[in-house]
Amino acid sequence: MLPATSWSETNRVGEVRDSMLINPLLIRSELGKGKRSGNTLPGPNHVYGSYSIVRDGGVPEAIGRWHTIQRKEQEKLHKVKRNFVALNRAALKAGLVTPQEIYQFRATHNIGIPGKKTVKKDGLLPDITCGIFRRPSTPMFDLLEHKYQQRWIEEQRVADEILRKRKAHRATTIKNYQTRASMLCKAVPPVEPAPIMHPLRYQKIGPHLDTFRSSKARRAAFNANWLDSAARRGPFGQGVYAFE
Repeated sequence: MLPATSWSETNRVGEVRDSMLINPLLIRSELGKGKRSGNTLPGPNHVYGSYSIVRDGGVPEAIGRWHTIQRKEQEKLHKVKRNFVALNRAALKAGLVTPQEIYQFRATHNIGIPGKKTVKKDGLLPDITCGIFRRPSTPMFDLLEHKYQQRWIEEQRVADEILRKRKAHRATTIKNYQTRASMLCKAVPPVEPAPIMHPLRYQKIGPHLDTFRSSKARRAAFNANWLDSAARRGPFGQGVYAFE
């Protein structure tokens, strides 16, 4: 076995295949070096990058004139551009809403951006004025006569008239009235609860205690309890007060 200091990728035991130098899972790590990726590189005569054959003339040409792309090349590049906004609008008008359908529509249709206008030698368009247009002045007589207010009122009147006509032509739903037969079918007859059964031997026996002084005091106590039950909780009005 070789010592660790003198071991390298070429020192292998057994058959050495080309995949051992290409497959990252089979490449071994070397001492003091990073693990290689296994990518094959071109020969020593290969030149990396792209070689430009454009000859701009160097510094004299840069001082004398500004090198720009020719107008024909600009128009050619401009014609290649596609108007994706118009393509999306046309796809929506055709009823296509999913991304797959819109992508298929773009592949089968083409809407280009219209060509630009010709440019003068000084870089300005022939039929365009620099700056923005000034808003025309508001007529003073229209302001004094409240013409804009009258116009707005007239527009509102026309809009209300259109809305009224739409409501007049709208179909009204007929209410479903209940007849006597339908009401009788849904009616549930009341059922009186069964009376409480008391043994006969307890029916004639009176109360053994009477805590009221007289019958008049008994009636007054029951009346006061009935009046106070409205503010108490419970089905019989004998609980705590409701506002507590």
